[in-house]
Amino acid sequence: MDLFERAVSLAPQDGSVLLGLAAALVAERRGQEAIERLEAILTRNPLWIDGHRTLAHIRGQLGFDPVAHINTALATMGARHELHRLRILTLFEARRYSDATVAVAKARGLLGDLGWLRQFAAHAASEMGDIDTAENELAAAPLPASQEEFAMHARHLLRVGRPAEAAELLEPRVAEDRDHLFWPYLSLAWRLLDDSRADWLEGDESLVGLYDLGDQVGDLEALATDLRHLHVAAEAPLDQSVRGGTQSDGNLLLRDTPPIQRLRKTLLETVAAHVERLPQAREGHPTLFSRRAPQRVAGSWSVRLREAGFHVDHVHSQGWLSSAFYVALPETLARDDPADLTGKDGGTHEGWLTLGECRDLVPDLAPTRLIEPRPGRLVLFPSTMWHGTRPFSAGERLTVAFDIALPRQETDQ
Repeated sequence: MDLFERAVSLAPQDGSVLLGLAAALVAERRGQEAIERLEAILTRNPLWIDGHRTLAHIRGQLGFDPVAHINTALATMGARHELHRLRILTLFEARRYSDATVAVAKARGLLGDLGWLRQFAAHAASEMGDIDTAENELAAAPLPASQEEFAMHARHLLRVGRPAEAAELLEPRVAEDRDHLFWPYLSLAWRLLDDSRADWLEGDESLVGLYDLGDQVGDLEALATDLRHLHVAAEAPLDQSVRGGTQSDGNLLLRDTPPIQRLRKTLLETVAAHVERLPQAREGHPTLFSRRAPQRVAGSWSVRLREAGFHVDHVHSQGWLSSAFYVALPETLARDDPADLTGKDGGTHEGWLTLGECRDLVPDLAPTRLIEPRPGRLVLFPSTMWHGTRPFSAGERLTVAFDIALPRQETDQ
């Protein structure tokens, strides 16, 4: 805090410093102060979008309405497109689709019937199961204007059982998909169509690695104690997959405590070995590049799930490789059969990691793999691969996760 306060005194108009100060306040369990400071700045500068976005996330994690301050700004600046867009996207992140529909209607009344508002109206209706409204909005909407809107459209097509149309929408554009938003939806579409490209994309078993590292990372209980101190929020982040738990803030593996630094060293050594075992490069593949260095951590965090907690199926589209490292697990987890992908043999796989499953969009499509969590186990897999977890009945499920960034040589081309 002292360092951030000094930085603010030297650069009082630097937005990144002000946001860093807010994050430090939250980490010091002074979240209300962080909110008040950001609100004061936004009162003077209501068009600071990064400030609004950060404040929304802080308010959401502390159990407050994440869009209250955006509503205040819009009360006097109702013609600003960027504020309307941020409010709607924040409500999407909070899964408040009914409120998002109201926000879209208000934006239309002030801004007119813009193409992106039709796309957002269709997305909200589709996520709520109002298929007729979604279809009507999409029929009248222009072609999506952003990758985000194309991905929303593909979600709807998969949800209503039209994978061929989803593939037709995305295939011509996937080569320009620098943020890798399209590959996860193409993987579902190709599997549903029994297209051989699904196997080309994710069928090689060596894309996924399981590594039991308990003997290398040291005292798992000391690590667990370190991690628990970082879970200061009341709720999960708005834009993350956590349900029934919390997630740490900041880049976890940059912390300087001995348990975390030992973990970082072991994890990165294991990533390097995993990359060496990956299949040869495939032209156009989102994971199997020809150049695979440097291996940089793009982000890292801890997730603490409690009774009935789980991760919804999701992807990390802007990463290269993603992970799950298990620190502490409920004692009640069943030792089910990992080959029982459909649960027909009675296995519930409580707390297990699922790969290749997207129950929200295609609930009848079985996962490609189920992985049993064990303390000290690291799982590595492509960031574009769907993954989630099954709920568990009681206890604590404490993990570390990180993404390896796309190799710089590839992203700069």
